[in-house]
Amino acid sequence: MTVDIIKVVLADDHAVVRAGLKAVLSLAKDVQVIGEVANGREAVRLAQELKPDVVLMDIAMRDLNGIDAARLLREKCPATRVVMLSMHSNSEHVYRAFEAGATGFVLKDSAGEEVAAAVRAAHLGRRYLSRALEALERNAPFRAGRASPLDSLSARERQVLQLVVEGRSSAEIAAAIHLSPKTVETYRGRLMTKLGVRDLPELVRFAIEHGITPSS
Repeated sequence: MTVDIIKVVLADDHAVVRAGLKAVLSLAKDVQVIGEVANGREAVRLAQELKPDVVLMDIAMRDLNGIDAARLLREKCPATRVVMLSMHSNSEHVYRAFEAGATGFVLKDSAGEEVAAAVRAAHLGRRYLSRALEALERNAPFRAGRASPLDSLSARERQVLQLVVEGRSSAEIAAAIHLSPKTVETYRGRLMTKLGVRDLPELVRFAIEHGITPSS
């Protein structure tokens, strides 16, 4: 009997995490890791090139976070499913992941036990949620109506936000996303006003708390 192989790309900014996920998935005879990357932008690029069935992706990554990468994948690679990984179990992270197009959400603490099951479910188009989160969802379902400060930002503003808190200058951001430095400064001022933050340290704290960028 021929086994249908599920092709997977791993996206996590920690090499040791990718190695662990790859080792776990290597035990599954129906799953094959065909590529790995360290950020969301590379995940989108590699998915377009390799056309995997599933991208297993961390939320908090540098350059482009997993949630914004999932939105791009939904647009550019609609046949590819996304399973999100996170250290955070709060409802905002889960809701934003599914709203962005993810099919599964797995906590890193339980990834060893659940990752293969989540990949298989996603491949079949079935939503997967870590068992540790099921009780949380029963008490407060992850659905629309959970306002997030990020909802007020455009995709471009979220992109500028991530690059600003990662220490890029306006000139570097402008070169990376094809804008003028003056336009970057305009975006930066606008997003700080929308979020009600006064300085860069406060903006960095906000970005870490909301999964825009990793803490280290």
